[in-house]
Amino acid sequence: MTLAGATRNEMLLSLSNIVKSYQTAEGGIEILRGVDLDLAAAESVALAGESGSGKSTLLHLAGGLDRPDSGIILMNGQDVGALDDSGRARYRRREVGLVFQQFNLIPSLNVAANISFHAKLAGRFDVDWERELVDRLGLGDLLTRYPEQLSGGQQQRVAIGRTLAARPPLVLADEPTGNLDEATGDAVLDLMLSLSRSAGSALLLVTHSTRLAGKLDRKVFLRGGKIVP
Repeated sequence: MTLAGATRNEMLLSLSNIVKSYQTAEGGIEILRGVDLDLAAAESVALAGESGSGKSTLLHLAGGLDRPDSGIILMNGQDVGALDDSGRARYRRREVGLVFQQFNLIPSLNVAANISFHAKLAGRFDVDWERELVDRLGLGDLLTRYPEQLSGGQQQRVAIGRTLAARPPLVLADEPTGNLDEATGDAVLDLMLSLSRSAGSALLLVTHSTRLAGKLDRKVFLRGGKIVP
């Protein structure tokens, strides 16, 4: 599915005819059956669908965490599926930011070090941008605390700051507000959208919530292993 008015050559991320299956004790299960999806630079897209429809699988493929059985994943014209393990590690470090429900902060690092970790790893540490993130995320008084000393909402804001500090071209978020109450979840998503736009990052976000999906530029559905209208 392509953004109206744009061609596939103008897309930041382009997934074409993606097929992915997994082996179980009962045999192979085909999760994705020919997915086509395009994402423009700085665009935000909500990916919806029933539980088990393959939304997280699709995010993992786009993020270089797994390979498709067949099909092409292009990121800025680069074939992600053709990369070897070290190439995919570089891709994740330089091109993609990942935000999950579980926060995945480094427990031995304080808030300040967690936020700067990926930006330094990617060679994109920018002290002014980090200060802006800290200010807009309301983390100024928490920089010396450790993850275990934070609430769930605070940890998710740190995770968002860590992801966006490196200004990745693509942010992939898998139910990032799923462990938060509704008010906190709304506030966190609003911040993520605003900061993603400031960073110039495209956002592909998995959500079960029609209300939250409505905050993004557009919404697509995954059903029967394919993107449907």
